[in-house]
Amino acid sequence: MGAGMIRLLQSKPALELVGVFGRRIHDRPVDAGTVAGLGGELGFSVSGDLAALLADTTPDIALQATCSTVVDAEPEIRALLEHGVNVISIAEEMAFPAYSHPQISTSLDELARTRGATLVGTGINPGFVLDLLIVALSGTCQRIDRIEARRVNDLAPYGPTVLACQGVGLTTTQFQEGVLSGRVAGHLGFPESLSMIASALGWQIERIEQRREPIISEVRRQTPHVVVEPGCVAGCLQTAVAWVDGRAAIQLVHPQQIHPQLGGVETGDYIDIEGEPDLHLRIEPEIAGGTATVALAVNLIPRVLQADAGLRTMIDLPVAAALSGSSRRSPAEKNGDSVGE
Repeated sequence: MGAGMIRLLQSKPALELVGVFGRRIHDRPVDAGTVAGLGGELGFSVSGDLAALLADTTPDIALQATCSTVVDAEPEIRALLEHGVNVISIAEEMAFPAYSHPQISTSLDELARTRGATLVGTGINPGFVLDLLIVALSGTCQRIDRIEARRVNDLAPYGPTVLACQGVGLTTTQFQEGVLSGRVAGHLGFPESLSMIASALGWQIERIEQRREPIISEVRRQTPHVVVEPGCVAGCLQTAVAWVDGRAAIQLVHPQQIHPQLGGVETGDYIDIEGEPDLHLRIEPEIAGGTATVALAVNLIPRVLQADAGLRTMIDLPVAAALSGSSRRSPAEKNGDSVGE
């Protein structure tokens, strides 16, 4: 994700990338352009010292793409906010951090307000398909009784960390053991998406129930990182339900597997709202997760720079729009904002 953001930022004339921080750096200095696969150098190396990088570059905004949880993201976010740097994070739990870590959320909100900075979490899911897009559609309804949304996607483009988290390649027994131990975590972010939707609608969630089930392949499937034999796990079917006023008011379904077409499954994003009127949205194939997450993070930059200070969610900000510009200007021509990652 970080490399994709670097590449996209380099196509936006109004934005200047001033530095890159990485948790995993090489023994020798490596130019950020090389790391991002740009085919050329940017003139500065990836830094392993965030404090020193902030002192040297003084960015206006940072894009954080290093982790998934609030606890893991907090030290970097706190360091950025302490320097008055606005932050866009793609850590899944940061989409609505008040759900899992209310105290940390309050602390980060207070710090951001004190330093005059804005913090927001975004991404394709959570951050858009199964929350923000649902909220936007709800604005055309006079009444909402129930919401069900599904994201059917292909895991084949992802690396070994994501595949292991989904249990790909395991036996059914290993998958169930992994769910119990937490090694097979599946999708991170359902509680955050449910909380974002409920918050926008003014609903009080009584409880959230999640279920993870293996998707068993009947054929051999393979990616550069994993081989799935017939009878083994090709992915994870995850479901989350939010109960409101004694009823299952919101249900989110997320079947993820490698090469779903080999199992006769087509990808897509689907939203069904029961109410007045009923609404049914179909997007086929799926919105490409990696590409869209990179785009959302970069395109959100102007909205965050213009937002009030504090911790925000995607429903608090104006909708992001694609930034224009496909060529770079020289440093002397740049009058835009600087970005650190």
